[in-house]
Amino acid sequence: MEETEQRNGQAQGNNKEEIPEEPKKKKKKDEIVAELQQSVAEKEGELKELNNKYLYLNAEFENFKRLKAKEKQDILKFGNETLIMELIPVIDNLERALDHVEKTDESKGILEGVQMTLNSFLKVLERAGVERVEAVGKKFDPNFHEALFQEEREDVEPDTVVSELQKGYLLNGRLIRASRVSVSKKPDIE
Repeated sequence: MEETEQRNGQAQGNNKEEIPEEPKKKKKKDEIVAELQQSVAEKEGELKELNNKYLYLNAEFENFKRLKAKEKQDILKFGNETLIMELIPVIDNLERALDHVEKTDESKGILEGVQMTLNSFLKVLERAGVERVEAVGKKFDPNFHEALFQEEREDVEPDTVVSELQKGYLLNGRLIRASRVSVSKKPDIE
């Protein structure tokens, strides 16, 4: 009888062992599934992070390309600024020579030659993107004019440019030299 009980016990024990094995296998399957889900979630997080980094770098690269394109455009537009700055005083000297010759009535041939030289020189600069700043008769603008002194004038409104001592120039719309001017003011009443 003991043997029978032992066999039954073993049989029951075997049954007991088999029953716990099934949940163990289920736990293992559940654990594996949970681990895989966790791993997939981690990989999705890494993928999302890498995608965000990619988008950020792509945006930075696009900004960099735009910046370099603008720099290139500025170099093309304003690369000859130094040369033009050195040429503008030549124009000033030609204009002074013309003024002097006009006042003396001598050497009309020289006057015409200098005038032709000045005109052709101005046309070359114009093709390079240089234009003069209009000043006389305009309202004083500190962005384009440099006031050297004021003149009391009743015939024009105050803060109007009445004479230009040195012409101003723009290169492709950018001021490279301000006009040096005289500005009107109301006469002092005594």
